[in-house]
Formats: sequence, C-alpha cells, structure tokens
Amino acid sequence: MSTALAERLLRKQWMLATAESCTGGMIAAHCTDLPGSSAWFERGFVTYSNEAKTELLGVPPDLILKDGAVSESVARAMALGACYRSNAIVSVAVTGIAGPAGGSADKPVGTVWLAWCVDGIAKAEKRLFSGDRTQIRRATVQAAIEGLLSRLP
Repeated sequence: MSTALAERLLRKQWMLATAESCTGGMIAAHCTDLPGSSAWFERGFVTYSNEAKTELLGVPPDLILKDGAVSESVARAMALGACYRSNAIVSVAVTGIAGPAGGSADKPVGTVWLAWCVDGIAKAEKRLFSGDRTQIRRATVQAAIEGLLSRLP
C-alpha cells in the first residue's frame, strides 16, 4: 500500500502529513519504512493528549470539550491542522480508543474516527475495530492508508 501511495503523491508532487492520537506515530512509521519517503512524506504529528491536539494542530479546546477527543469534528480539525501547520497538501488524522480501557457505551473500545484532508477538503469516517490494542491500532493504520489511496486522484 505504501508503494501505491508514494507513486500517487509523487505523480502529483504532493506531500503528506499525519496527525495521530491512538496510533502514536504508527502511520508515519509505516510510510517512512519505504526508502525515499522523504520525497512525499513531510511530517508526522503525534498528538496523544488533548493539549497536544490544540497546541500542535490548532484544534479548538471547546471543540474537544463539546464533542470529545474521539469525534468527527476533532478528527476533521486534526486533518486540517496537519495541512495548515505543514507544507503538506494531503493529511490523514486518527483519534480513537484502542483499549483495553477507556471505552464507554457511546464510544466503546475500538471506536476510531479517521479523517483525510486532500487539497483543503477534509472528510471523516467512523470505524469500529475489534480485537486487542495491537489489533485495533494495526487496523487503524491499514484503514488510514486505504482511505488515503481511495481519496487521491
């Protein structure tokens, strides 16, 4: 998947930025495992805390208070912030509950919001992954990269 992503980004001469919470940098690591990734991968933001989301990505604190860190609005704000605060045209953002604790009736463990920003337009999608912490995080990385591929021209 990374090779296909690299080819599309290189063809458009676009750079990618990641904004990660529940995956803690795993998407960036997946991308940069590919030799030559510096030609298309601009930077990664690991914004595990709410404060980091606000300070590094510009997510409004009142948005986090109103909707929660694991929400469509925060995921979209993270994706937009990753582009606005970098030289990237494309970004992916993830925020979720990888477990084993932290879930609720409304947002059970495995709930993940993913958002993609392509050329200034951000769209988000909610997913519910099953498994343990490692499986949820790996599934999130895969969904993030697949989502990027499906959104790139």
